Amino acid sequence: MSITTMSRDTANQDRGAARRAMIDSQLRTSGVNEEFALARMMAVPREDFLAPERAGLAYIDRSIALGPDAHLASPVFYGKMLIEAVPEKDDEVLIVEGGTGYLAELVRPLVGQVATASVDNAARGNLPEGAFSLVLIDGAVEHLPDTLAEAVVENGRVVSGLVLRDVTRLASGRKVAGHLSLQPVEDLGIPVLHAFDLPRGWTFS
Repeated sequence: MSITTMSRDTANQDRGAARRAMIDSQLRTSGVNEEFALARMMAVPREDFLAPERAGLAYIDRSIALGPDAHLASPVFYGKMLIEAVPEKDDEVLIVEGGTGYLAELVRPLVGQVATASVDNAARGNLPEGAFSLVLIDGAVEHLPDTLAEAVVENGRVVSGLVLRDVTRLASGRKVAGHLSLQPVEDLGIPVLHAFDLPRGWTFS
């Protein structure tokens, strides 16, 4: 076996150990115990979605800022989003991307189809064609634009971060009789998507 192959094998073992530590010390201790969610978090290497010089940060217990409109949120956020969403094989999913593609990769094998939109496009109403049974927003928003709500089928779900009184919370909602609103689930550190900010002077209730 060559030195290069040995180094690659050692690196892969280290990466696997880091993901296992993330599951045991971050996810399980925060109440993320559903096996489907843990399996996806174990299967997808977070470091693959970071530049090589930042790969060492992949398994810290908080978000990693990657620029003004990009981030890799904390493992706990993604784990709790998965168990709140409960993705199903017949779901048509729209993901408002946080700039890395990580969330889409977590979800893809669990559902029927995945479409993505950038934060800016989603905030402006430039969405992929289709009607979606599940919308996942990779970050916290001050409000849910009408265009996003209109893209959700009746009885479809949205899981997102929500900013309420300067506190970020995991939130979810279901479209019933054409109406959809997000309800907070629990306080959680989540990157804020400022493209979804309300005009100053408005309040969200």
